[in-house]
Amino acid sequence: MNTVKVNSVLLTADGTPLKISLARAQRRSKIIAFLMVTPLLVFITIAFLVPITDMLLLSGNNEIVQRILPKTVETLQNWDETSGKLPDEIVFAAMVEEIKKAKIAKKHTRVGQRLNYESSGFSSLFRKAGRKVQKIKNPPYKEALIKSDKRWGKVETWQVIKQFSGKFTDGYYLAALDLTRDSKTGNIESLPSKDSIYLKLFLRTMLLSSLITFLTFIIGFPISYLLATIPTRISNTLIIFVLLPFWTSLLVRTTSWIALLQQEGVINDFLILVGLIGEDGRLAMIHNATGTVVAMTHILLPFMILPMFSVMKTIPPSFMRAAISLGAHPWRAFWKIYFPNTVAGIGAGSILVFIIAIGYYITPALVGGSSGTFISNRIAYHISQSLNWGLGAALGVILLGIVLAFFVLYDRIVGIDNMKLG
Repeated sequence: MNTVKVNSVLLTADGTPLKISLARAQRRSKIIAFLMVTPLLVFITIAFLVPITDMLLLSGNNEIVQRILPKTVETLQNWDETSGKLPDEIVFAAMVEEIKKAKIAKKHTRVGQRLNYESSGFSSLFRKAGRKVQKIKNPPYKEALIKSDKRWGKVETWQVIKQFSGKFTDGYYLAALDLTRDSKTGNIESLPSKDSIYLKLFLRTMLLSSLITFLTFIIGFPISYLLATIPTRISNTLIIFVLLPFWTSLLVRTTSWIALLQQEGVINDFLILVGLIGEDGRLAMIHNATGTVVAMTHILLPFMILPMFSVMKTIPPSFMRAAISLGAHPWRAFWKIYFPNTVAGIGAGSILVFIIAIGYYITPALVGGSSGTFISNRIAYHISQSLNWGLGAALGVILLGIVLAFFVLYDRIVGIDNMKLG
């Protein structure tokens, strides 16, 4: 670029100040760079961000009742649910009219399904009402609807309908935390211990994920150290064995552990062969927490080894030699000089393994049994089988919050700036 200095201001050949010309060039390069990644951003937005955001919004969405029974919801607002009395005739008339319309549109079962998540029996109640209300032609609708099913004559039925008739609800989050709201008083209460599921699953997920992270660190640290200290030609060959599991399907690796860990499997047969256990003392290592920990530790081990190895490789060997030459014992030199320099790799590997572990689904489902499944398995169940998407979304939001909380905690203790993948 040809420049000319005029009145202490550098100008380009076309007379534009150099500073402005450089700013334009930088802006042009940024626009070009942005346009190059735009297709990827659009794909990520459409394929990932929009569906995930839509799913997460379901955790508080409660429009079904209000959308299908708008007149009933409106008339229920004037009813005092704490009075112990049934709603007025106008409420029953609105319910009969709207169930008839919903039956024609085949939407009445959706209301029953939604309310059934909060109190069992509503699904069958609305299915039956869809058949019975067609015979109700004239008032009094209250007596006719109660005659069709006695549950319409219970105050509790209408309390649940009113309580969950708003556009938004915290019911899914309460259920995800093993809590419930009393339909009479509106107070939040804990579920009985025998009905408490999700808090135990969250706790189990955190504990097992932490144990898996710890085990991958214990196993992976010496392997990473070996790879970082031996000659490059040999370490490159050994890294292939570390990466080898990635060349095999996750499903194949998991089912291989089933063959190894089952009571009639290879490991139990070997222990019997060497005399460590008897034929009647075969170990139960599958379909429990043990199977989940063993299989997932093996599967996630490379995610711990590679970040630590990449950081260890950058630590000059002269650090250790200098410490030893100054009189430090090799172990002291290792813990005071070498180990602190590996913290960045340990942190990166730990947070990577932990975050992957708490969201794992296939391996716990296949080898975990009733005591080794994670909260992710329950989320998958609600999304694909029970179709309670709201509860599944609420569980997902809570799990996401836990991940972010651990990420913030890691940042406070170690510092994100100190995390390195290479």
